[in-house]
Amino acid sequence: MYKFDPKVIRVGISGCLTGQQVRFDGGHKRSDFCTEQLARFVEFVPLCPEMAIGLGTPRPSIRLINQDEQIIAQTAKGDDVTSALRDYGRTMAPQFDGLSGYILCAKSPSCGMERVRVYHESGKGNAKEGIGIYAAELMRAQPLLPLEEDGRLNDPVLRENFVTRVFALHDWQCLRHEGITAARLIAFHSRYKYLLMAHHRDSYQRLGNLLSDLSVDVEQTANAYIEGMMQALSNNVSRKNHTNVLQHLQGYFKRELSPRQRQELARTIHQYREGILPLLAPITLLRHYLEEHPNDYLHQQVYLNPHPEALRLRYGI
Repeated sequence: MYKFDPKVIRVGISGCLTGQQVRFDGGHKRSDFCTEQLARFVEFVPLCPEMAIGLGTPRPSIRLINQDEQIIAQTAKGDDVTSALRDYGRTMAPQFDGLSGYILCAKSPSCGMERVRVYHESGKGNAKEGIGIYAAELMRAQPLLPLEEDGRLNDPVLRENFVTRVFALHDWQCLRHEGITAARLIAFHSRYKYLLMAHHRDSYQRLGNLLSDLSVDVEQTANAYIEGMMQALSNNVSRKNHTNVLQHLQGYFKRELSPRQRQELARTIHQYREGILPLLAPITLLRHYLEEHPNDYLHQQVYLNPHPEALRLRYGI
């Protein structure tokens, strides 16, 4: 059981991505981003389901095969390991309540999230339409857990989105650890206002309406809230949506800034909207003005600091 610790952000990961030599050929798929950057801020929990079910390394490779409309995992020797991988996933997934995210190995017949090759039982032809056996159980048992594949993390937008969700879920887990109350739930939503607005405006409004009457069961409301929040955050943010939020934040400074400063901020936001500057540029300027003109409400907005700046996730989006 991987228990939650408010002081540590734990993230599950396919063992091969950490450099462990657990692949079928005795090698690994070490991820530089995971091991050199993200590892500075999270504690990884490395697992390899194929090793866990006793296949060892090196070992015969595994394929997903469409056999009579049923997807099975079969080794190159012809051994069916579907049940073993599925049972391992069903055993482990409920133990992951203390994790705040999970990074899976792409294209793996055990760990792949999507587009895993599925071969026809005749041996002729295949299609990239499968999900790894272990990954499917993980997704089924932990629907709120942010999941991503190592290959997709090379996309700066997907990378920033995943890490944002990891830190947001950990923040929620801390709230749960402290104890859910109506006041704490409202305060939490207040801090996430602009982040939710950026990811999915309708969800922000819907979640706000959900909290409008907390005279009912707070626990039930909290469960519905986090489900809606994680779903909202799974949407990638467009430049248009970021621009909309930036302009909302700009409005808080209209009386504090000089005409030149207002023009500078507006120009920076516009240049971001046009793709000339990265998101970090207007965010940095807003933070600068916020230091000069403190505003408690803005200081608490997660949108301005959703993850450690040292990860440099907003440099390329």
